[in-house]
Parts: sequence; structure tokens; C-alpha cells
Amino acid sequence: MSEDVLPLEQDPEIRELIARALAEDVGSGDATTLALVNADATAGARIVARHEVVPAGMAIAAEVFRQADPRLKCEILCADGEPVGPGTALMRIAGPARALLTAERTALNLAQRMTGIATATECLVRIVADYGTLILDTRKTVPGLRRLDKYAVKCGGGTNHRIGLHDAILIKDNHLAFWRQKNKGTLADAVRAARAAYPGLKIEIEVDTLEQLQEALPGRPDWVLLDNMSPQQVAAAVILCNGACKTEASGGITKDNVREYARAGVTAISIGALTHSSRAADLGLDFE
Repeated sequence: MSEDVLPLEQDPEIRELIARALAEDVGSGDATTLALVNADATAGARIVARHEVVPAGMAIAAEVFRQADPRLKCEILCADGEPVGPGTALMRIAGPARALLTAERTALNLAQRMTGIATATECLVRIVADYGTLILDTRKTVPGLRRLDKYAVKCGGGTNHRIGLHDAILIKDNHLAFWRQKNKGTLADAVRAARAAYPGLKIEIEVDTLEQLQEALPGRPDWVLLDNMSPQQVAAAVILCNGACKTEASGGITKDNVREYARAGVTAISIGALTHSSRAADLGLDFE
């Protein structure tokens, strides 16, 4: 699957994303802070976890504060990916009080989202650890935040699926519907056509039934996506593949049944909810 593209906080695209996020929030000026806080006031604060979390995005939050005012000094106290308990201070910030208050919400928004994703991912990774099954993310991310979301998945011990449409081929039912308008071949032929067009990319094909799997395997895909199958069907599919390709289960998989799918022997389990539905972590900014 796709390789990581980090570190992020120094990347021009990520810096621009942060700049836009700040501009969206600040607008023509932080009226409340300007009205109530003296220009020469200084302060210190900590970002604190309110519950058990797997931190992610601390360097991103620090970049938010730096962009708000380079005089703000940030000290990251806990490494991304290392689980911590409630009450743990993740970062310390010190400097101009106005800038600290102005940047607070944007920094927390990003850190809370990323930490929530990492925490949810770590929970699933831990559940399937006995089986060595990979937990994969998907492309179901907030537009513009994909790299942050996928970084957070890695902080939780998960594995990135393809970053976008460019770095791997995933043949889904809608692709096949259009392909079959002009081609009368099998699923295996569709795999061969994709490989001929992009010989350097990994090829994965989605199947809904064991019959479709049998039709696809002669094309020698690198991966098969077993979509919306029961654990029993997945186990049968793994036997059919017999090591010829890697297997990915997806669809309707939660923390309540993920272990059953891992027990079925798949290489990986992909869960879109990691990035489209994970609850934001409860992080707070406490002044010292």
C-alpha cells in the first residue's frame, strides 16, 4: 500500500492549509481578544488530554501557534503515537497572550481531529493484534485534510491505503459497469487491461461474491477487496486465493466484529469510519 509522505508541518501545502484555517477563523481580527487582552500581555498554557488518547498532530498544532505569532514558543511534551492517560499535558505554549488565544481554536480543532483518528485506529489495531492483520484507512477523508488524516491513522498503528487515485488501481463495480459497455471480457480481463495501462501500479479488484473472486483470480491481481462479505465468506475467499494475492475485507466492519474478520485470515481490513466518523478527542487548553 501507499508510503507515508511526512513530516508534515514543514510541507508548504500543509503550511498553506494552516494559514487558510487561521484566516477563516480570524477574519478581520479577533474582536474579543483585542477588546479584552492587553497587547503586551504574556501567558503560558498547556494542551491537556481529558481522557486516554493516542496523540497525533502535536507538531501541526505547534505550527498553528507559530503562524499566529512567531514569538509563541511551543514545547511538545508527548510523542505522536504514544498512548497517554487523562490529565496528561501534550504541549506547552508560552508567549503573547493575544496570539495564544487567537490560535487556540484552530490548533485544537486539528489536534483533536487527528488525535481522535489515532485513538480509534489504535483501538482496532489492538483488537486484531493476535492475527497480524493490517488495519487500513480509505479515501473517505475531509477534502484538504487527507494527509493529516492518514498521518493520524499511522500514529494509531494503522496502515495507509492509497493516498489518492494516482498511486494504485482499485477496480470497483462502477468501473466495471462502464468497462463492460465496450468489453465482453471477464473480471480477470479487466485486471489485465489495468495492468497493461499501468504496469508499475498495484492492482486491486473489488468482488462481492466467491463466484466473482474465482472469475478475477486468473488475472493475477495484487489484492482483492472482499466487499460486504460475512466472516464465513471471507474465510472461504482466503482459502480460494491460496496465497495468490493479498486479501482485504471491507464493509460493515466495526470494533465489535473486526476480530471475527481478522480470524478469517485476511491480510488487511479497511475501515472508512476511521477518517469519516471518528469522534474528536477531548483536548483542552489550560492556562498555567
